[in-house]
Formats: sequence, structure tokens, C-alpha cells
Amino acid sequence: MALLLGCAGQIQAQVIDKDIPADSIPKQRSYPAQYDVGDLIRAIIHPNRKADSTRARSGITPMPNVAYNPTIGAQIGIKAVAGKVLGNEPGTLISVAATSASITTKGILYFYLSHNVYTPGNKWNFQGSLIAARAVSPDYGLGIGYLAGSTEADRVLTNPDRHVFVQRAIYLSFREKVYKQVTDNLFLGAGVSFDLRRNIRESTDEGLTPYQVYNERYGYDGRQHQANGLFFNVQYTTRDHQNQPFKGIYSDVGIRVNQTWMGSTKNAMLLTTDFRKYWSLSERNPHHVLAFWNWGSYLLNGSVPYMDLAGSGKDTNARSARGYIIGYFRAPLFFYSEVEYRFPILRNRFLSGVTFLNIQTANDDLGTNLFKHWQPGGGAGLRVLFNKATRTNLCLDYAFGKYGVRGFFLGLNEAF
Repeated sequence: MALLLGCAGQIQAQVIDKDIPADSIPKQRSYPAQYDVGDLIRAIIHPNRKADSTRARSGITPMPNVAYNPTIGAQIGIKAVAGKVLGNEPGTLISVAATSASITTKGILYFYLSHNVYTPGNKWNFQGSLIAARAVSPDYGLGIGYLAGSTEADRVLTNPDRHVFVQRAIYLSFREKVYKQVTDNLFLGAGVSFDLRRNIRESTDEGLTPYQVYNERYGYDGRQHQANGLFFNVQYTTRDHQNQPFKGIYSDVGIRVNQTWMGSTKNAMLLTTDFRKYWSLSERNPHHVLAFWNWGSYLLNGSVPYMDLAGSGKDTNARSARGYIIGYFRAPLFFYSEVEYRFPILRNRFLSGVTFLNIQTANDDLGTNLFKHWQPGGGAGLRVLFNKATRTNLCLDYAFGKYGVRGFFLGLNEAF
């Protein structure tokens, strides 16, 4: 069983309680003051010292980034999230930033920095990320795990036997989007993305690989490629929290246009969709939440490099498809949905829990169409309140899928 911990890009921050509009919170019964890891540490180190209620808690949450799986080896590093509401205008969403840096026993280096900034009154929203990595990418072929086509190369490409191949590469990524609020809750945005991979190599004793078959069919250099393009997005949100809502909707629909004049290896046009809906199930205790998520990526024309295809865990924050490693399924057309129930365990919110189910489908350009086959996953997790000032949870999830895949996932804050 692979132990999958500390994936970069899996960290977000939460809205400070004082910033939640009063009319958006149902009537609640009385609960003890919230208790987080900082309170626990203080109680251990200074058991007789009372907490200073007038002292503002820091909006920065650091933690070790420790992981192990057979692909990357043992990993050590640090990750952190930060959250702050800018200005004093009511209803302004919290601005967040996240970073992670790590090294593994197999020589993998990974650095990640992201931000999601709302200016006062939510007039502007800036979203972006920077990644620099000496990376390893496990590869299970194209499609959704079913044999398609009629040749031996088709069998290698779709990989129904679920043999794992591995690519190693230098990976550099820069993305930035700017949204302008045009009316309440509605934003229009545009941006740029540069994704570069260099020094790509595979194990030489594996014979023909899905990566080699794909590159030959679509005309890519197996040693390097890049996908550079423009974003055009529409975002709509009514969530009462930016990242851990009790109720509301978040929706983002975008077009990405990769262009050779920007340095992209090939031209391509993709449609991406991200829809999330939250229901509070209890007026007395709104922390009982049912959450739904749908994420999709659809290649409309052209082609993209194999490593940049949509797939499991390929969403913006790499949080989808718990139970499967990133890229376990990949395809030009990819559709993913998940439902999660979130519930408190202790009255002071120090511990809470989740249960979740997910499902995904994909095409393979060899006869298997989108929605023809589905692959399920699911699991359960524990939440530890890591920083009550930003409502940052430490997430410990055990998840499983088909083909005997399963794993333990560690992150900061909810998957969606």
C-alpha cells in the first residue's frame, strides 16, 4: 500500500469567523470556544497560563511536509498557508497564499507557491501559482483503464493491465489570472499559463511505453515540450466562506487557448469547468455540511502534451480523485464528481470528520467515449483544527479505488 502524504498544491486557508456575514449563519446552540493545535501546544508547554483573548492569532499556519511512497521515496520538507482579509469593506473574501518546499530520498525537489487574493470589496481577484520541480510522474496510460483499439501499441497506450511506468523531468510552471467583479458575485477573468518540461526520460528496460506511443501518434518530442496559452474565465460565487462554506455555490467556466506564438509546442483549445455546491444540514449546528463537486476538462481541438492531459488529481489544487495517485487516469476528455459529508466530532471543533465518494470517466481517442466507463473511489477522514484564526484544518484521509489502489492522504484544509 502506497503511503501518499503531503502533496504540493493541496493546501488552502479558511475564512476568519468574524468575517462571516451575520445573516448567513443559522441560529446555533451554545458551544465551547474553539480549540486548535496552538491551544494544545500552549496547554502542554504552559499548563497554568491562561490564553490571552486580546492577542490576535497569526494567520500563518506552518507544518512539516513528510511523505513516503515507492515512487518518490521518503520526503521531508515544509508547507504553510496564510490568510488575511484585505481592507475593511463588509463581505470581502479572505486572501490566501500557500507554499511548499521538499526533497526526497530519490532526488526529487519540489517548490510550490500560490495565491488567491481579493481586493477590498472583492473588486478584483488575482489567482496564480509558481512551481519549480525535479519531478517524477507515475504513468498508467491513456483513458479510463479499459482496453481499446486493436494493435499492440493500442494495448500499451490504454494499459488495461495497470502496469506503472515512470517519467522523470524538470518541470516549470507559471500561471496568473485576473478577475474583475462585474456585478454581485460575478467575475470575468483572463490570464496566462506557461508549463515547461525539460530533460524528460523514462526507464530504458520497460520496452514500449504509453508515453512513447502517444508522442509518436501526435508528433511530440519525447525529451521536452511546453504548453503555453491564454485563459478566459467566468466565475460566480455565493459561498459564505471562500474555502470552507456552510452553504452557497462556486462556479468557474474557462477556455484555455494554447498558442505556438507563445512558445507552445502545439495549438489547442480546452474547456474547463469547476462547480461546487454546499448545503448546511442543521440549523442548530451548521458544521454538518453536504458538499458536491464537479470538475471537467475537455479538449475542443488540437492536442496537448501527454503529461499535460487532464486526469485524476489534475485539478488546480491537485485534490481530486482521492484513492488514486495523480494521473492514474488521464485523457483529452475528463469528467469528475465527488460528494462529501462533513461533521463535527467534538463540541469545541478540535476534531471533526468527513466521508466521501467520487467517480470519474474519460475517453481515449481509440473507441472508448466519455461516460462509457466509470471508475469509483471513496474513503473517510479525520480533521484536526490546526489554526482557528483562519479555520485551517489538518486533513488525514484514507481512500481507496479500483485495481487494489489505496492510500493515506495528508493535507491542509478540505479538498474542495
